[in-house]
Amino acid sequence: MSFIEAIKDRARQSRKTIVLPESMEIRTLEATAQILSEDICDVILIGDKDEITNIGMNFDISRATIVDPNSFEQMDAYVAKLVELREKKGMTLEKAGEILKTDALYLGVMMVKMGLADGMVAGAVNSTANVLRPSLQILKTAPNTKLVSSFFVMVVPNCEFGHQGIFVYSDCGLVQNPNAEELAAIAGSSAKSFKSLVGAEPIVGMLSHSTKGSATHPDVDKVVEATKIAKSLYPEYKIDGEFQSDAAIVPSIGAAKAPGNEIAGHANVLVFPDLDAGNICYKLTERLAKADAYGPITQGIAKPVNDLSRGCTAEDIVGVVAITAVQAQ
Repeated sequence: MSFIEAIKDRARQSRKTIVLPESMEIRTLEATAQILSEDICDVILIGDKDEITNIGMNFDISRATIVDPNSFEQMDAYVAKLVELREKKGMTLEKAGEILKTDALYLGVMMVKMGLADGMVAGAVNSTANVLRPSLQILKTAPNTKLVSSFFVMVVPNCEFGHQGIFVYSDCGLVQNPNAEELAAIAGSSAKSFKSLVGAEPIVGMLSHSTKGSATHPDVDKVVEATKIAKSLYPEYKIDGEFQSDAAIVPSIGAAKAPGNEIAGHANVLVFPDLDAGNICYKLTERLAKADAYGPITQGIAKPVNDLSRGCTAEDIVGVVAITAVQAQ
């Protein structure tokens, strides 16, 4: 069974409800039809029912719940709760009402906050900043979490490395230039995410252009320091570095460049030193290795809200929704 089929199966075992606020987007409606036909989870769409039905006329979305902000029976309670949450930031009843009736992302996050939905997926037409802003304002970070970051699950076909060709790449979509403490937090969160979603032991490689002192530079120093912090904070996980990418995943190269190191050559969680490196690498892996890239998946928010690439397909949305449903379990 493939990674994503296993995720879908897990989602079915404890059925959740995911809100998809970009309901006027054809890819969202195509994905909704597939999600419902495969019985992965329940779906809430936001918007005018006639408009949504018209746009999705070629897809069976009849089992989806459609919430129209202009006739939503619970709107008054949602408005009052948003004011309560954001009153210190100047939120008023009038402003909250306008936001929740006109911005589906805010309404979607409030559905998660209020328990109507278990998670949210968006980003097919919205920027990452727009998707995550209401999440951080309303849901905030999970307990004992220092940083919200993101990762991709990369499933590489015919690959002998990682866990049967499966890797977590982090951070590829959110934290621009993490310092050593932030990089360590990303490592810990990514290990936890790998274990939760893949179900195997995470082996974390902290990546650099240097392997165990082969180069000297402040960028290398940051990864070395981050590795020390991560190993101290997360002793339950196998974490080491600094490694060049080949030394992290190829056993023979890991043995040559870091002899005697149990992690070198065996990493399945790759932590990149900055967003440039992570984003470039995941896109190259996706295109050159024809890998499936699921994400960016967020980690560290109190409840699961996940962003999509604006170049995503309907199939990509289905995969991220299934992952979000499993996260919500």
